[in-house]
Amino acid sequence: MKTREVHLKARPQGWPTPEDFAVVEAELAPPGDGEVLVRNLFMSVDPYMRGRMNDVKSYAPPYRLDEVMYGGAVGEVVESRSPDLAEGDVVLHQSGWREHAKGPAKRFRKVAPIEGVSFSVYLGALGMTALTAYVGLLDIAGMRDGDTVFVSGAAGAVGSIAGQIARQRGAARVVGSAGSDEKVAYLTDRLGFDAAFNYKSGPVRRQLAQAAPDGIDVYFDNVGGDHLEAAIGALRQGGRAALCGAISSYNATEPPPGPRNLGLLVSRRLTLKGFIVSDHNDRYPDFVREMGGWLRDGKITFEETVVDGIDNAVDAFLAMLRGENLGKMIVRL
Repeated sequence: MKTREVHLKARPQGWPTPEDFAVVEAELAPPGDGEVLVRNLFMSVDPYMRGRMNDVKSYAPPYRLDEVMYGGAVGEVVESRSPDLAEGDVVLHQSGWREHAKGPAKRFRKVAPIEGVSFSVYLGALGMTALTAYVGLLDIAGMRDGDTVFVSGAAGAVGSIAGQIARQRGAARVVGSAGSDEKVAYLTDRLGFDAAFNYKSGPVRRQLAQAAPDGIDVYFDNVGGDHLEAAIGALRQGGRAALCGAISSYNATEPPPGPRNLGLLVSRRLTLKGFIVSDHNDRYPDFVREMGGWLRDGKITFEETVVDGIDNAVDAFLAMLRGENLGKMIVRL
């Protein structure tokens, strides 16, 4: 059968452009023994994918030129030659950036329908995105009841969940940063953040000091750069930071300068720890149990920015890098 997929045509220098990608028609042979053919319903575009476009050694291998890229997706089994999955099953897998995926059934995990909720939730609020927030906040940063928490990039897919988890787990004050006044209002009016600020409106250090005048205990970092430096300056003695990402530097052509106040790590006994969520898959059952309850009871909410069609997948990815999404960016196939 014929299908379409997105290939990486050139390694971006700085900000990616549409010319770095191509939508290509491909042929798929029928599934063999133990394999399934899946029609993708939704695919995810995420900040970490920018790093995989560089030809450098990292925690995940780089995308290969002139080959289809990979990422999270949810799809429906349309043909099965495995006893483990049947036609009509909906599955979660890592063969996104294509309209159809084929492979051994063990690479696809069946997911259950949730009444009134799109299957795309398994790419966001019940997927890797929210697991990242859960693990980073609770395990890496060790958030405790009564802590003051600051989340950067708080209107994005991970940050919006991290701030809400902090509230559910007993944070005394939750502060977020975002890139527009509309997103700031979303954080305070819809998600229950105690304070939020537009990082484009002034120095992050000054605005954070106004939002958390007594300092912070925990920082969840999605941005890096001036946000990380400001957070270090605001962390109280014994403060902890979970370093999830540094999207402010993903498209930099030169190494960005590091925080200028690292000496505070010593005097204030601070802990900054980076993490990769795939190292913590053992936490998935606890995460699903707790997050599922919060979602069912309406204690945590989520937003999706949905773009339609494989032809617009690259545009969705670029828009996400520019911060144009509210919540999780999803491509509906």
